Amino acid sequence: MAGDQLQVLNALDLAKTQLYHFTAIVIAGMGFFTDAYDLFSISLVTKLLGRLYYTKPGALTPGTLPPGVSSSVVGVALVGTLAGQLFFGWLGDKMGRKRVYGVTLILMVLCSVASGFSFGSSPKGVMASLCFFRFWLGFGIGGDYPLSATIMSEYANKKTRGAFIAAVFAMQGFGILFSGIVSLVVSAGFDHKYKAPTYEDNAAASTVPQADYVWRIILMFGSLPAALTYYWRMKMPETARYTALVAKNAKQAAQDMGKVLNVEIEAEEEKVRRITESKSTSFGLFSKEFVRRHGLHLFGTTSTWFLLDIAFYSQNLFQKDVFSAIGWIPPAKTMNAIHEVFQISKAQTLIALCSTVPGYWFTVAFIDIIGRFAIQLMGFFFMTVFMFAIAIPYQHWTEKANRIGFVVMYALTFFFANFGPNATTFVVPAEIFPARLRSTCHGISAAAGKAGAIVGAYGFLYAAQSKDPSKRDAGYPAGIGVKNSLIVLGVINILGMICTLAVPEPKGKSLEEASKENVDDQDEEV
Repeated sequence: MAGDQLQVLNALDLAKTQLYHFTAIVIAGMGFFTDAYDLFSISLVTKLLGRLYYTKPGALTPGTLPPGVSSSVVGVALVGTLAGQLFFGWLGDKMGRKRVYGVTLILMVLCSVASGFSFGSSPKGVMASLCFFRFWLGFGIGGDYPLSATIMSEYANKKTRGAFIAAVFAMQGFGILFSGIVSLVVSAGFDHKYKAPTYEDNAAASTVPQADYVWRIILMFGSLPAALTYYWRMKMPETARYTALVAKNAKQAAQDMGKVLNVEIEAEEEKVRRITESKSTSFGLFSKEFVRRHGLHLFGTTSTWFLLDIAFYSQNLFQKDVFSAIGWIPPAKTMNAIHEVFQISKAQTLIALCSTVPGYWFTVAFIDIIGRFAIQLMGFFFMTVFMFAIAIPYQHWTEKANRIGFVVMYALTFFFANFGPNATTFVVPAEIFPARLRSTCHGISAAAGKAGAIVGAYGFLYAAQSKDPSKRDAGYPAGIGVKNSLIVLGVINILGMICTLAVPEPKGKSLEEASKENVDDQDEEV
């Protein structure tokens, strides 16, 4: 049955790049824009939350969130995302991509707004309600990963499919950038209106009561881009691959794609029946046949995403060292509460502009030229090189005279994460699994990534603590230090390179060729 391709799928594979491709990128991409905004904006306001709710009268320095509270506020959304990736990934294969797509968006919008309405009679009450809403926000965000990737892969032509899926993911960069810009505008406006003294000049007056609105406005603003795309998300037809190969409705698939492509497409009902009844399209996720055909592939996509996210999310370890080293963020006691938000936002916006955003778009430009495998291998290799280059002479980089080199090394590490495995680990799982399991397998791969993110953000937050109590963050036990943590991360990137060898190259192939969906045993043996 090899090469027994449906006309409707062939038309999609060979279609020239046209307006509907860009419409799909924007609709799916705005979900990722919102995802990134919501996940990264919290890091801009955690210092403010510490000042508002945990400052002790008479203390020499402003209050900070206790380690447990800080981990919960930032990490609960990651846990929600992991759960959402598994659940909505499975649901996308059971109910259809489009039907589930609207649910994830509504959840993101409602919980984004609700995060800003986190109230309580005590600091613990405010943090508990914030954590509750951010878990469900993460749950909605998690659903967007497998659904956006699967929808884009199933709409794209085979020549530029990698670039289209990578472009959806690259909207994350703009989401991070936008979160910084919104935070800059809001904090600058409040700082100008309510001129407060620095903490060391007047501790009590340095945090004005109106500062409580700042973090709420910043968190709630994330709902706007997602809400604007809801109408267009609901107008998108179901993908032809789901309708034909999973729902087995050849007529509807031909009708939907005929409208999208503006061509007449024959409804091949007999061919759909033959394809969907063959042995190659009937095995399940937990079958021996799946393990034989795709077990190694699933290991490759889950392990590389898991290892990548450990390194990617651990960037927070030395972000504060970078910002402090180059003087972007002065000591907390020399600023008032709102001005501190402004300084942190400025630093994150500059990093996003110079390092994060360009890396994503380099992947978009080159993924269909040099392939997913080469970009992923190269990305892991250069992340290893730059992590070791920072770690081994770590003392050298912390000296004031060498701070520019430190920033360059830091920026290059995350440029190659984005022009590398951060993008390709998202793209490949949407291409190499059969249509009826595509969303599920992407969800499993993405959930493995989020498990890595939790290890990276929290395991290494504790591991990076100094053995010297005077250099340790308040409330944390002794760890192995930043230098040793970076060496461990370098080794993790080497493992990522090794695991990449289990990932096949789908460049230039149709989704059916890449997943061997229409290939029976006798065809494989020929």
